Amino acid sequence: MTIKNAIKRIEKVLGDRISTGNSIRKQHGTNETYFPEMLPDAVVFVKNSKEVSDVVKICNNEECPVVAWGTGTSLEGNALAKRGGISINMMNMNKITKVNTEDMDVVVQPGVTREDLNSFLKDKGLFFPVDPGANASLGGMASTRASGTTAVRYGTMRENVLGLEVVLADGKIIKTGGRSKKSAAGYDLTKLLIGSEGTLGIITELTLKLQGIPEAISAAICSFPTINDAVQTVIQTIQMGIPMARMELVDSQTIEACNDFFKENMNVSPHLFLEFHGSESSVKEQSELVSEIAENFFGSDFKWSSKPEDRSKLWKNRHNAFYAVKSKYPGHKAIATDACVPISELAKLIDETALDISKSGIPGPIWGHVGDGNFHATLLIKENNMEEKKIAQNIIHRMCERSLEVGGTVTGEHGIGMGKLNYMESEHGYAWDIMTKIKKTLDPNLILNPGKVIKSN
Repeated sequence: MTIKNAIKRIEKVLGDRISTGNSIRKQHGTNETYFPEMLPDAVVFVKNSKEVSDVVKICNNEECPVVAWGTGTSLEGNALAKRGGISINMMNMNKITKVNTEDMDVVVQPGVTREDLNSFLKDKGLFFPVDPGANASLGGMASTRASGTTAVRYGTMRENVLGLEVVLADGKIIKTGGRSKKSAAGYDLTKLLIGSEGTLGIITELTLKLQGIPEAISAAICSFPTINDAVQTVIQTIQMGIPMARMELVDSQTIEACNDFFKENMNVSPHLFLEFHGSESSVKEQSELVSEIAENFFGSDFKWSSKPEDRSKLWKNRHNAFYAVKSKYPGHKAIATDACVPISELAKLIDETALDISKSGIPGPIWGHVGDGNFHATLLIKENNMEEKKIAQNIIHRMCERSLEVGGTVTGEHGIGMGKLNYMESEHGYAWDIMTKIKKTLDPNLILNPGKVIKSN
C-alpha cells in the first residue's frame, strides 16, 4: 500500500484530471505566510461528490494522505500536504445549486467563493455576511470556521452554516443538519465538522443562512492618538448595545503601508474602520452615537459616507492591508497570527503585544476585528533569518499565553493548522484527547489532512 499505488488507481478513474507535474504541485504546496513549501505527490481536480468519494476510498485503502484544497488563502498552513499524498482541488465544484429566497438560505458546492455568491445574490436582495477579507472558497471557510469583519453582527461560519454534505475517510457520503432553523435531533455533527480543517471529512456541499440586504449601509473612519483609545471606543460602543456591522482596528504601521500601497493620505495613527447597517434613520443615529463616543477618547477626523464607491474604497484598504504590508517589506516573510479574548481584556492584550513587537526590532503591524475581541499581528521577518523567526515565535508565544490566561483562545479565525498545534493542550486540556479519539474513530488510518489539529498524527 503506497502513495504511488493510489496515484495509479486514481488515474484509472479520473484520467488526466490527476497531475504529478511540478508546477501544479507547487501551486498546491505553497502558502501565504512563512511555512516552508510542502508539495503533494499529486493533485486531483474533482467535479462532484462521487469523484471525491472515489478518490478518498482509494486513498483510505492505500493509506495515502489526502488534503482538500480551495483558494489557498489560509494563514496557518491549514491546507498544506505535510505528509505528501493527494491534494484534492475543489474549485471545479463551484455551482450554486439552489436559492430559497423565502426561507433565506442557499445550497452551494464548496468551490463557490464568497464574492461569487454575493454577486449572484445581489439581484435577489440577499447576501451572505461572513467576510474574512480574502475571496476564499466557502468550503474552506467552513473547514476553518472563518469569521472576519462582519462577525460582530452576523456571527462566524459556525452560526451561518445550516447543513453539510461530507465525504468521510472511508468514502461514505453523509448529510448533516438541514434547512430548518433549529433541531434537537441528536448530536450536532454540522458544528463538529465546521472548523475541523478537513481532518474529519471533506465538505462537498453547504447549506448557508442568508441575510436581507439592509435598506441603508454607511461606512466610517476615525483616527486616534493611541490603540488603547480606539479599543476603549469599541468597548463602550459594544456595552451601549449599538448594533455595529463592522468594527475594525488598524494601527499606524498598517495605515502607513496602506498610504504607500493605495496612494492614500490618511493620518499615520491608529484608526477604526466602521460600518452600520439598518434603516436610513437608524444608520444615521448609530453613526452619530459612535462619533460622540470616539470624541470622548480623543477620536478625530470622523468621516462617514453611504455612497457605495466610498464604502468600497474604504474596505478595499482594510481587506488588502496584509498585501500592503507585505509590499512595504520586500524580501520578508509574513508570520500572521491572531488571538481572541473577552472584549474587556482586549486593550491590555493589544498593548502588551505591541510593546513586545516594539522591543523586538522587527516590524509587526496590528489590526483586527476588535468588535468581537479578535486581533491580528503580522510579523515581518527577513527570508531565511532564523534569529528573526525565533524572535517572532517568542512574540506569538507570549501573545497566546496571555490570551489563555484571561479566558481567550489562541486563534479566533485562522485555525490551528500547523502554527498553533502546540497550544491545543494548554487551551483544551483533556478535551484535546477527546478530539483525538473522535478523529481516530472517524479516520482510523489517519489519512485526512494528517499533522493538523490533533496529537500523535
